[in-house]
Amino acid sequence: MAQATSLVSTSLINSGLMPKTVFSRRKSSTFASRSSSVKVLTIRAVQDNDGPRRLVDIIRIVPELSRNYFRSPSRRALFGGISLLGGFYVAQTISLSFGTLGVNDVVAAVLCVLLTEYVTRFYYSRPKVTFPVALLNNFKMGFTYGLFIDAFKLAS
Repeated sequence: MAQATSLVSTSLINSGLMPKTVFSRRKSSTFASRSSSVKVLTIRAVQDNDGPRRLVDIIRIVPELSRNYFRSPSRRALFGGISLLGGFYVAQTISLSFGTLGVNDVVAAVLCVLLTEYVTRFYYSRPKVTFPVALLNNFKMGFTYGLFIDAFKLAS
């Protein structure tokens, strides 16, 4: 377990997400004591340019890291499938909860249709389809598929 932790922290430092730690030993003049060789260990987090690491710097790094992560076609396919199955799960949950209660069925159906139509309009109005928009469309397809499957279950 300790090896995994050290590997993770090393990779985070190498990628630039975690600050490096600098240890410096210096004599402290604030302590009045008989021995003048009192040493204080100070720890400060610094960036490569000796400036402090700010939260804004980390937030600016995240989009580039996610773009690099999703360059692989296998990762894109994996998250597309997860999005599809997530939409299926949400459709089954909505159908089960509103169908069991028997209350607000019409309102739930209207909201489902509006959600589906809005996502379709959003997807097809884009000149270029980006990966997050494609994931949203996959979610919509799974959602629609889940509602159709539930309708077939109720019809039989």
